[in-house]
Amino acid sequence: MARRTNLLQSFNWAFEGVVHALRRERNMWIHFGAAVLVLVAALFFSLARLEVVALFVAITLVLIAEMMNTAIEHVVDLVTDELDPRAKIAKDVAAGAVLVATLNALVVAYLVFYDKLTGTPYSVLRKLRTSPIDLVVIILVLVILAAVIIKAITRRGTAFHGGLPSVHAAVAFAGWVAVTVFGTQTAYALPISAIGLFMAVLVAQSRVQAGIHSTLEVALGAALGVGISVLVFQVWYPL
Repeated sequence: MARRTNLLQSFNWAFEGVVHALRRERNMWIHFGAAVLVLVAALFFSLARLEVVALFVAITLVLIAEMMNTAIEHVVDLVTDELDPRAKIAKDVAAGAVLVATLNALVVAYLVFYDKLTGTPYSVLRKLRTSPIDLVVIILVLVILAAVIIKAITRRGTAFHGGLPSVHAAVAFAGWVAVTVFGTQTAYALPISAIGLFMAVLVAQSRVQAGIHSTLEVALGAALGVGISVLVFQVWYPL
C-alpha cells in the first residue's frame, strides 16, 4: 500500500512540474498553444500513422527541452546569484537544447504538412472515418491539454489533488463519448454506452469520495471532456 501511495505521489509531483512550468513560463504557453494547433491541423489532413507519430515525438521533445531548460535555470539560480561564466554556459546550453528541439519540430511539421497544404484536396473526413482510433487519440490529447491549461489558469489545487477541472473526469467522459459514438455502429449500442457511462461515473465518484476533487470540479471536468469530444465528432465524424 505504501509503495502504491509513493508511486501515485511521484506521478502527482511530476504532473505538478508540468503545471508549474505552464503557470510560470511564457514559452511553455507558446509550446502548448503550438501543440494544440498542430493536433487540430492534423484533423484536416490525411496523415499516415507514422506522420502522426512524428508530430507527437516532435511536440514531446520540445516540451521536455523547455522543462529541462526551466529546471536548469532554477538550479543555477539556487547555486549562485553571481555573474559566473560557468552558470552562463549552463543556461546557454539548456536554451540551445530548446532551440534544437524547436527547429526539429519545425522541420518535422514542414515535411508532414507541406504536401498537404500545396497538393491534393483535403480528405480528412474519409481519413478519420476509416481510422477512428487516430481520431480518439487526438481527442484525448486535446482534452488533457485543455484541462491542464485551465488548471494552470485557475491555480486551484495541485495536479492530482483538487484543482479545476478534474483531468480524470474529463478523460473518462471523453472516453464515454467515444465508445458511445462507435457503439452505434453495432447491435449493442445501448449496453456499450451504458457501461461506458457507468465506468466514467465511477472514475468521477472515486475522485470525490477520496476528497481529491469537489463535485463541482468533477462536473466541470466531465463537461469539458464531453464538450470537446462531441464538438470534434460533430465536425469530423458526424453522429
